[in-house]
Formats: sequence, structure tokens, C-alpha cells
Amino acid sequence: MIPINQFRKGLKIEIDGVPFQIVDFQHVSPGKGSAFTRTKMRNMLTQSMVERTFKSNDKVNKADTIDREMQYLYTDSEGHHFMNKEDYEQWALSDETLGEMKGYLQESVEVRVTFFEGKAIGVDFPNFVELKVVETDPAFKGDTVTGGSKPAKFSTGAIVHVPFHIQEGDVLKIDTRTGSYVEKVSR
Repeated sequence: MIPINQFRKGLKIEIDGVPFQIVDFQHVSPGKGSAFTRTKMRNMLTQSMVERTFKSNDKVNKADTIDREMQYLYTDSEGHHFMNKEDYEQWALSDETLGEMKGYLQESVEVRVTFFEGKAIGVDFPNFVELKVVETDPAFKGDTVTGGSKPAKFSTGAIVHVPFHIQEGDVLKIDTRTGSYVEKVSR
């Protein structure tokens, strides 16, 4: 059991048999009455956000989740295949489990897969990946003056808005947390 005063961002707790991850919290001590904690949590099964208030004397169960370091191998009709780096066991994860992150899958990328009751419920990618641009509009003289952006499609299928000077064949560093362009990688 975890007391409410030990809440922190990223903590995984279980409420009514459902795993949640704390996204944000705030301890409140009003002048009158007892203290409480407001939390914003993500349901790890449905990815929906939930807000809940806990009294200061409440306790919750820690979620019985297991994180495993895995390496992406390939994709086929069964799903996206990953290998556990410790025992070489392979798992096929669905598009639903990966969500928008499937656009960052590239050969041999290492991820952390979260399991709950023997089922994969989430994947944490590295904060940054390097992807090659396969399709984008050409740059025109004077485009860079406005500081705008254009869409670029990568070899993985992801589409990210990039500066006008980016061309097909460029390798870019992308932030997987925000899905945004960071910098051009020189090779």
C-alpha cells in the first residue's frame, strides 16, 4: 500500500483492478478541513485521462506491472515483433498498444514494454530517434524568411513538421514525446 503523501509523477498505482500512471498531482492543505491530493492520472489500459481527489489518510495499491527492455525486430500480419533482451522471448504487439509511437519504429530500436497481468499495455520509446526524410516539398528561395514549416514523411511512415530548408534524404533528430523536429543530423 502506498500512502498519498508518497505520490510522484510517473508512479503506477492500481484502483479497482485497473492500472493508472500519475501524470500530475497537487497536495492541498486548506485552512479549514483536512488535507487532500488532486491527481491527474492516465488509465494504462485505455490511455484516457482521469482526475481524482484523495484524502490525506487514503492509501492505494501499487500497480502490479513489469517493465521489460525489448528490441524491435520486424512487423508482419500478427503485429510488431519485439524480443526480450534478457531471455530472448518474442512478443507481437498490436497497433493499439503502440498507438502513435508506431511511426518511430525502426530496426533494432530498444524500448521499454510495460506488462500488466501478462499482457503488454504500453511502450516507452527513447526520448529521441533519428529518421530519414523520404518525402517533402522542395525548398524555395525566400521560404526561410517567414520561419514556417512544412510536413516531411519519414521512412517509418511518421509525418512531422520541419523547417523549409529540410530536403529528401536528410536525417533528422525527432523528439518522440512531442513528435517534433529537434535538429538535422550531420552524417
